Amino acid sequence: MSARDFTEDELDDAYDRVLAMATPPEQLRIARQQAEGYRNFLASITGLLTVVFVLKGQENLSKMPTGPRWWVIGLLASGFLLLLVASWMMVSAVHEKPGRKQVSDATLLLVYERARAETVRRMTGWARWMGLFGVVAVSAASLVTWIWPGKS
Repeated sequence: MSARDFTEDELDDAYDRVLAMATPPEQLRIARQQAEGYRNFLASITGLLTVVFVLKGQENLSKMPTGPRWWVIGLLASGFLLLLVASWMMVSAVHEKPGRKQVSDATLLLVYERARAETVRRMTGWARWMGLFGVVAVSAASLVTWIWPGKS
């Protein structure tokens, strides 16, 4: 499609929307909305992984050989720590620190909105990767318990 496929009114309306979306308050709203979505995903995947590991994993890790047992413990600890930190980052990205003093100057407000939107985007990016590695670590721990079930 090209610009010729649209009327002048459609293009003008789209241009106005682009300008509105580029404003600092709108960028901050968009960044927070995206962070909220990732926060909800992290919460649900962490719960799901916990259920899968508890229901399908080894009931007693002490029956496993020493090497695999320590791998499972390390993977679980690091995976859940990554998921916990990622979830905390997403809550911090979506919701500010309680009691934060609001600015009362227009220039400071615009500076704040730009900086906050960038912070939210950066935190969301880090949390996405932590969430991915956390999921992989917990899944790997579950797989290790299935591969080396231990003594009967």
